[in-house]
Amino acid sequence: MVDKFVGTWKLQSSENFDDYMKAIGVGFAIRQVGNRTKPNLIVSVDDQGKVSLKNQSTFKTTEIKFQLNEPFEETTADDRKTTTVISLDNGKLVQKQSWDGKETSIEREVTDGKLIAKCIMGEVVAVRTYVKDA
Repeated sequence: MVDKFVGTWKLQSSENFDDYMKAIGVGFAIRQVGNRTKPNLIVSVDDQGKVSLKNQSTFKTTEIKFQLNEPFEETTADDRKTTTVISLDNGKLVQKQSWDGKETSIEREVTDGKLIAKCIMGEVVAVRTYVKDA
């Protein structure tokens, strides 16, 4: 299931993230902070199978807890209120966020010991690479 995602992951690199934030409507000041922040992603699963994704940084910490394939309300780090569904699709953890008639997705997969997160909004794709914290 999501076991291969469980652990603490440190952001190693981030490509095109400013353009992605711009595409989803993040303002200039928050984009500046977002571009400089190197969050840890902490993934865990509780006894009931509820998954937790915690983005932890010196700027802000956000956490979502969810069951796979069940829609839930999410307040994102940039304060969007979204309806979110996260599913496991061909080994990828796929997060779809909908708000104000818009939709974005974040596809996370573990490849060669790294967690690759593709943030997709229309034609804009950002790739954030995380390495597991020992």
